[in-house]
Amino acid sequence: MSLSPAAQQFLKGAKDGLPFHIVIWPFAAIFGAIATQAGLNVVEVMGFSILVIAGSAQLAALQLMTENAPTLIVLATALAVNLRMGMYSASITPHLGKSSLLTRAFASYMLYDQPYALSTIKFEKEPDLSLSEKTGYFFGSAIPIAIAWYAMTLAGALLGEKIPTDIGVDFAVPVTFLAVVAPMLKTLAHVASALTSVVLVLILGFMPYGTGLLVAAAAALVVGARVEIWMDKRKAAA
Repeated sequence: MSLSPAAQQFLKGAKDGLPFHIVIWPFAAIFGAIATQAGLNVVEVMGFSILVIAGSAQLAALQLMTENAPTLIVLATALAVNLRMGMYSASITPHLGKSSLLTRAFASYMLYDQPYALSTIKFEKEPDLSLSEKTGYFFGSAIPIAIAWYAMTLAGALLGEKIPTDIGVDFAVPVTFLAVVAPMLKTLAHVASALTSVVLVLILGFMPYGTGLLVAAAAALVVGARVEIWMDKRKAAA
C-alpha cells in the first residue's frame, strides 16, 4: 500500500528530526529530575513541559523560581526567551497559513525551534511542495520530538533523585540553538541582531534575576530592525 505524498513527507520530517533526539532525551530527563528536586510534583512538572514545550524557557523560569524571584520577573524572562516564537510564526505563515483553523492552532502549539528550522530549510529547498506536503513534513518533524520531550520529562520526574543532574548535558541547550540558529544567519540584519544579543548578555550578566537577558533581547530586536531598514533603503537607492 503506497503512502500519500503528505504521509511520505511526514516520515521524511520524522527522519530529519532524529539527530535532535540525541540531546532532547537527556535534556528532558534532567529537566524532570531538576524540577522535582526543586519541589515541583509530577503534575506540575508535566504541566510545565506540555504547556510551555520550550526547554530553555522552562529552565530559565525554574531557576528564577528556586531563587524566589518575583512572579513578574519569572514570566517576563520566560516570555523574552520565547519571543523568537513570534518571529517563527511570521516566517512560516506563508507556507502553512492557508491550512484550516484547527491545523493552524495545532501548528502554533508545535512551533518550536527544531521543526521550525527543519521546515524552513525544507520549504526553501523544495518550494513546489503542496500545502498538505508542507503540513505533513512540519508535523513529522515536530510530533516525534514533542512526544520524546513529554516522555523523558515524565521519566525524569518519576525517577527524581535517581537521575544525576550533573552528567554534563548542560551543553544540550547551546548546541541545539547553534544548530537551529546558524543556518538562519543569512543577512547582515540577522548577524547584527545575533551579535548584539550575545555581547549584551555577557556584559549585563551582573543584573539580578537574569534581567540582562530581557534588555539584550529587546536591544537585539531593535538593532536587527534598524539594520534591515538601512539595507532596504540602500537597495531602493541603488
